[in-house]
Amino acid sequence: MAQINKPTEYFNTALYTGNSSTQSVTGVGFQPDLVWTKARNIDYAHSLFDVVRGATKRLVSSGADAESTISGVTSFDSDGFTLGSNANCNESTRTYVGWNWLAGGTASSNTDGTITSSVSASTTSGFSIVSYTGTGTASDTVGHGLGVTPSMVIIKTRNTATYNWYVKHKSLASNNNLFLNLSNSTTDVSSQSQGGIGNLDNSSTFSFANGTAGIESVNKSSDTYIAYCFAEKKGFSKFGSYTGNGSADGTFVYTGFKPAFVLLKNTDAVEQWWIFDNKRNAYTGNFIYYALNPNGSSTENTTLGDNNHIDFLSNGFKLRTTAGQLNGSGNSLIYMAIAEQPLTGTNGIPCTAR
Repeated sequence: MAQINKPTEYFNTALYTGNSSTQSVTGVGFQPDLVWTKARNIDYAHSLFDVVRGATKRLVSSGADAESTISGVTSFDSDGFTLGSNANCNESTRTYVGWNWLAGGTASSNTDGTITSSVSASTTSGFSIVSYTGTGTASDTVGHGLGVTPSMVIIKTRNTATYNWYVKHKSLASNNNLFLNLSNSTTDVSSQSQGGIGNLDNSSTFSFANGTAGIESVNKSSDTYIAYCFAEKKGFSKFGSYTGNGSADGTFVYTGFKPAFVLLKNTDAVEQWWIFDNKRNAYTGNFIYYALNPNGSSTENTTLGDNNHIDFLSNGFKLRTTAGQLNGSGNSLIYMAIAEQPLTGTNGIPCTAR
């Protein structure tokens, strides 16, 4: 498997200050297909925009809200994105973060599954955006366009606020899902009424896990859905789990690269989701203090736990807190990590992970 040597060609974080008017955010380095924004110093919800649903079409990760149309991200540009005046994304003097992913641009029809989907995919970086309309049939499948088995799939219904954001991660047991908008521990979706995402075991499609009363959460007849699908790629992304030790000298997680972005969730306890990145940091060295919660609208958290941070290292990340949400003793936590740069040797050449 070829290694990605310049991760910023596929993912980058942009920081900006709002102006309550039209503004272009540049410096991303590519035309993003998914832009996820969050106000850092005011309690506004996370906003997700993607090229498949179209500019101005907003989903909120911190709630089960249906898709809405706002003057948020109004276009996806060659080096970033343009914002309208909506306060959630662009209020004057407020500070914001925008996480940007490259997929495959304009979506194409995909008939790999029994449900025809519209897919924008980068098989190089292992990221795709998938739109489909539900059928109500539990045995149906949806093409994801990655060409390899996904490591994580996130699904949200677009036209109703009835259902949560469903998350299936490769480290979760069979039929177990998490919810991006909730702090719940893992749920066996086959034992709940509306089902969820099935096991990640196919290089062409993802499937559903039938519930006690059907499959409405992710495949209700005539409902519309969006799925964000991620596959692990050497030098760019890593998905896995670790066990917390409850110590300020916390667990070290090997990724094979220096992270630019880490998403974490304790799967054994009712705890928040956490996002850390390499741009929102007022300190020197490896310390990453500033955290945001995808399942909430709170401002940036800078006082998490006792030592308040994790370390981003050249080959992974290390927990530096006793806080249960990041390093609960004996607890299992899942993670998604995206690279700033691959692990390199003294000559600057990327090393092969051992």
